Amino acid sequence: MAVLDDVDRQILAILRRNGRTPVTEIARAVRLSPAPVARRIERMETDGVIRGYCAIVDDQLSGALEAFTEIRLAGATETSELQEILKDLPEVQSFYTIAGDPDALVRLRVDDADHLQRVVNWIRRTGKVASTKTLIVLYDWERRTAGQ
Repeated sequence: MAVLDDVDRQILAILRRNGRTPVTEIARAVRLSPAPVARRIERMETDGVIRGYCAIVDDQLSGALEAFTEIRLAGATETSELQEILKDLPEVQSFYTIAGDPDALVRLRVDDADHLQRVVNWIRRTGKVASTKTLIVLYDWERRTAGQ
């Protein structure tokens, strides 16, 4: 586990708000010069604390449909087996193992309801799933969106 100090946490907070914030602006905010800030960011990337950068897309404006599918595993299936199967499915945005019932939660992004049905049917046919329940997102709000 990486050891982070207060300055690292400040840098991360800035990057969470906007991953495209220039190093010079971050340096000014944390009261350091740009070179050590750049080194800290590079270290956190190398250590895996920062896993990547992405665009946050408004699904309603882009026309995509987002859904969460609850999964109950079949028999003695391990959650890691299901994760291995789902990791290459482009519609899967994230995979969570959770305590209680269900066993796992999958966040999906698809083109429309027909596409969602095909993806859920594919997941069911893996042989690793006893049952699913899918919830379609009508509205979302996320704390870590750019510009907040």
